[in-house]
Amino acid sequence: MTSNKETESKTDKNWRLLFEKYNILEKVEKKGFFEISSKQINEFRESRLMTKFDHKRNLPKLFINNKLSILPLTRGTYIIARFEAYQEINYSKSVETIPIPKRYDLESLDYDNLYSESAALNCAFVSGIIKDVLGEECEFTINGRMSSKNFEFFIKEDTAEYGKRKIDVKNSQCEIDAGFESENKLALIEAKNTKCDDFLIRQMYYPYRLWKNKISKEIVPIFMTFSNDKFSFFIYDFKDPNNYNSLELVEQKDYIIAPEEITFEDIKNVLNEVKIKSEPKIPFPQANSFERIIDFLGLLVEEDMRKEDMTLNYDFNERQSDYYFNGCNYLGLVERSKDDEDYIVFSLNKKGLKIMNLNHREKNLSLVKLILEHKTFNETLKLYFKKLETPTKEEIVKIMKSDNLFNVNSDSTYLRRSSTVLKWIEWIIDLVED
Repeated sequence: MTSNKETESKTDKNWRLLFEKYNILEKVEKKGFFEISSKQINEFRESRLMTKFDHKRNLPKLFINNKLSILPLTRGTYIIARFEAYQEINYSKSVETIPIPKRYDLESLDYDNLYSESAALNCAFVSGIIKDVLGEECEFTINGRMSSKNFEFFIKEDTAEYGKRKIDVKNSQCEIDAGFESENKLALIEAKNTKCDDFLIRQMYYPYRLWKNKISKEIVPIFMTFSNDKFSFFIYDFKDPNNYNSLELVEQKDYIIAPEEITFEDIKNVLNEVKIKSEPKIPFPQANSFERIIDFLGLLVEEDMRKEDMTLNYDFNERQSDYYFNGCNYLGLVERSKDDEDYIVFSLNKKGLKIMNLNHREKNLSLVKLILEHKTFNETLKLYFKKLETPTKEEIVKIMKSDNLFNVNSDSTYLRRSSTVLKWIEWIIDLVED
């Protein structure tokens, strides 16, 4: 088990020590799985912090390198094996985004500050979005932690007999972000306040099995993300209730609250009026998804965040956290510091907080302005409007080389960074298409 001990996180370090003490890899190879208790995990670090991996990239390096996952069996035991525990998500661009009007009768609902999962869910409910998703009037009935009760299921696993393993769950803990009951259905929603590449099926499956055994109505498992002011609902169905991996996507539905149109004229006005600033002596961005830039900023609206917490709890790995911080820092919106325990902490500065509390239109136009203050992006967008088509990477590199970019020297680096320029310009153009 090789590991760069100097750079590993606390979670990586303590799982490495657990693997060494209990010969976990050897036992997985021999039996196909390894059961471990909270007591054993707590010898090194609190099990609550060591077993929560909502996305595949959150897993410790030893798990990723050996294609392992971990699932709870009871309140105090877990099983480690080569499970297919996660479900990939693909956001379809062909889904029409449904506009939803604001409710001006609700003064306590702040539409410009929906950055927590609970705030996004509350807004979706009172705005009638959940009703539209279910196709029926509904009430908010359940949320929080609860016992899963007892059930068994099969899960895909390459090393198991017949390619699947039988799992027995006995009073494990599960959590529901929100449950909405209508005349014929109970929707169980797992919510995230960032765009995601995948999710842990367990977060939907354990509550699904609990409530399927408790009530007679149809159980509708839903994964919801709130990102860049857009609600995306992925409505699933477990075709075989006893099969963890049998979920199939029924429908994706997207919504946005009272969108205000952004036109090419708006973009051109910003482009023509903005003043170019000198390049900062900080890394040039290497973060291709500008939507993830906004998600990163959104996570910091509620509170400052340790880098380790961001990589453990959200769909950012350690390297991506650095990339997206650098992108936000390039735009002058964030700060990095260390707390009393020497953890790296990310925070919004005053400008960042002000922009993130603007409405959808003004927030995006403010971000466009910050991007176009940089010569490389400004000249690339001008070339787009001149050609009426996307500039090539070679054309972008030529523009970049005419600018005084910090620490971008080799042709290969210019080419890699040109991908970020291209993606950020595409994000600006897509604001009009949306």
